[in-house]
Amino acid sequence: MALDAVFRDQWGRVLATLVGILGDIELAEDAAAEAFAVAAERWPRDGEPANPTGWLITTARNRAIDHLRRRQVLADKTKLLTRDIETGSQPPEAPMDDAAIPDERLELIFTCCHPALALEAQVALTLRTLGGLSTDEIALAFLVPFETMSKRLTRAKHKIRDAGIRFAVPPDHQLPDRLAAVLAVVYLIFNQGWGGGRVDLTAEAIHLGRALAGLMPDEPEVLALLALMLLHDARKAARLRDGRIVPLDDQDRTLWDTRQIDEGLALLRRAMARGRPGPYLVQAAIADLHLHEPRDWRQIAALYQTLARQTRSSIVEMNRAIAVAEIDGPEAGLAILDRLDLGHYRYFHATRAEFLRRAGRAAEAHHAYRRALDLAQTEPERRFLAERLGETAPSVRTEPGSAGS
Repeated sequence: MALDAVFRDQWGRVLATLVGILGDIELAEDAAAEAFAVAAERWPRDGEPANPTGWLITTARNRAIDHLRRRQVLADKTKLLTRDIETGSQPPEAPMDDAAIPDERLELIFTCCHPALALEAQVALTLRTLGGLSTDEIALAFLVPFETMSKRLTRAKHKIRDAGIRFAVPPDHQLPDRLAAVLAVVYLIFNQGWGGGRVDLTAEAIHLGRALAGLMPDEPEVLALLALMLLHDARKAARLRDGRIVPLDDQDRTLWDTRQIDEGLALLRRAMARGRPGPYLVQAAIADLHLHEPRDWRQIAALYQTLARQTRSSIVEMNRAIAVAEIDGPEAGLAILDRLDLGHYRYFHATRAEFLRRAGRAAEAHHAYRRALDLAQTEPERRFLAERLGETAPSVRTEPGSAGS
């Protein structure tokens, strides 16, 4: 396996194991980075070891011991870590047995998503530790300066250390709420990427979702979130054309990734078989219905109503309005939108503009498209909205058309 593939697949596991040993994310990160750097130098020359993960963890552990010795601090921890080496029971370079290495990524992601940390810190730390993204990449993805993201990550690591946040999976009575927070972070990462950007955060979120599904294979919401992301991401090759967003009804379905859709549907069936329909399961079921042609808008509207009861989210109500507009016409959709306080949300204005356009209210639609364009965050969004803005300009006579989503 090439080193970049090992890094992609094993960074989170290597780092989680080191955090479990060292109890310090910063020290573990530095040691893991050094181990991968040593591997980049040695493996092309000497060949990949039989047990790459064990080799990396052993090398990183030994580097951490060297750091602790040089700093002449944490004497008790150094003594504990070096006991086996000093007694000769294990040579310093003897790689740890992969079968004996616990997979502690679950502990690490719950630590990164601890409620004591601000949400933006949870997201950044999860991408850094589990995803292996550099600080530069995370800063670029969230459109903040490198220095801002670097300080955010450092503060989060120090807070975990100074507050004594446990490196552990929460007890059973806390698990549902804590798991919901973890899933929310992963889905936030996915949506940040889905909206467009220079770093492929959708791939990172799916990578994290796969890791969670492997670690918690019986949790229906974990399976459902991965299914949801896969079903959306399967359409990515058809979402853009000439740098513009393509509405779902206009997408070339031959470009959809059918293998990814099949995987998502299999995960959805596994989640449904467990009989506890949470918000991600409902959303995955809606995503499945959106792939059918023609779409069953009544069933979609009913599922959005269920989701609205679960989440009490205005954005969910906005999406229900889209389904209602397909059933009862754009004015029915507008009646729902006008009750929502989503003036800050760019998709609200784009949705409202589309309803107004379909209702033949071109001047109002033009104003709403202008507001959506002002709030747009990516170039494909801007191009799509600018096109719609031109179609509804006062000098251009427009006819009601069909909407897409």
